Amino acid sequence: MIGRLSGILAEKNPPQVVVDVQGVGYELEVPMSTYYNLPANGDRVVLLTHFVVREDGHFLYGFATEGERLAFRHLLKVSGVGPRLALAVLSGLSVNDLSLVIARQEVGRLTKVPGIGTKTAERLLLELKGKLPDALLAAGAAAPEAARGDILNALLALGYNDREAAAALKQLPADVSTAEGIRQALRLLSRV
Repeated sequence: MIGRLSGILAEKNPPQVVVDVQGVGYELEVPMSTYYNLPANGDRVVLLTHFVVREDGHFLYGFATEGERLAFRHLLKVSGVGPRLALAVLSGLSVNDLSLVIARQEVGRLTKVPGIGTKTAERLLLELKGKLPDALLAAGAAAPEAARGDILNALLALGYNDREAAAALKQLPADVSTAEGIRQALRLLSRV
């Protein structure tokens, strides 16, 4: 099994990348969360991988962090979820957001991901409850969980997308209250 690739980033064509490892080009599919954090073509890159062998081919998936790869593997264990849908989930939600969505059983946030309907979202919530490690949840919770969730929901209600809201949340102090967190996040987002 191929667990990690370290080489030169040769090509980037979302969601596929090619990593040149000593003259051999490995084609990988990556979630958009990984894609956005890749260096420029020609630069060195290290990606964790997940290798899938099926009747119709061999497929390699790449991830910037162990948390993304772990979440991908848990998503694949859910009935009816294949690699493409798992990548779509990780492209639409960060690992920390996915952990929060599962912990709070938020069907609506999952149905915003292309390809996920209500039934699939409910199945994901049911089968993943308690499976994603608490460490993934804790890693993304800079503010207390309740305040962080309220701030996120307020930003989403105001029309910001998941990525914008998550980026603003990462910049907030650890002990921020809900009201002050919303004010600070709006100030941060107005600068963009």
